[in-house]
Amino acid sequence: MFDWIVDFVRDGGYLGIALLMFLENVFPPIPSELIMPLAGFVAANGDLNIWLVVVSGTIGSIAGAVFWYVIGLWLGRGRVEWLIRKFGRILTMSLEDLETARAWFLWKAHWAVLLGRLVPTVRTLISVPAGIAPMPFAPFMIWSSIGTAAWTSLLAVAGYVMQSQYELVEGYIDPISKGVVAVVVLVYLYRVVTFRTPEQRLGD
Repeated sequence: MFDWIVDFVRDGGYLGIALLMFLENVFPPIPSELIMPLAGFVAANGDLNIWLVVVSGTIGSIAGAVFWYVIGLWLGRGRVEWLIRKFGRILTMSLEDLETARAWFLWKAHWAVLLGRLVPTVRTLISVPAGIAPMPFAPFMIWSSIGTAAWTSLLAVAGYVMQSQYELVEGYIDPISKGVVAVVVLVYLYRVVTFRTPEQRLGD
């Protein structure tokens, strides 16, 4: 996998990096934890400028975030409420939970988007509630851009600095990413098993 990504980045240049990062956000075939360090490695060999690598990766990633933000806008509160009524247990959410989450998100939206863009898996999903809320587009772009730029810079510079040892970057970050995903899955399964509607809670 390493070789074809390196070749794609070399051949596609900055546009190729932006495209990979967009696809990683929309449908993650390969993680940013692999794309950006390898792009940094290519820059270290003199084929690309490291800062333009960061800019390209950031632009592609933000484009993916906007895609999910628009999906959230399209869904809107009405469609989400319908989904909760139909699939509340699977979603592990009641209408009461939705209102609580919406109020919290609107109160702490900037922190949720900023920090969410730094967490694997969450960095894609956080754009959906931002669109549903809806969080104003300008603040969404600002905070999303800051978080995204920080993440892509960290990964690209790590690959640039380590150069020939770029596989170690992915080796350290990949287990952490998988661990975060595993925790998210376990929490979800727990919520499905223990889910109760407000009516059921009153009955208890």
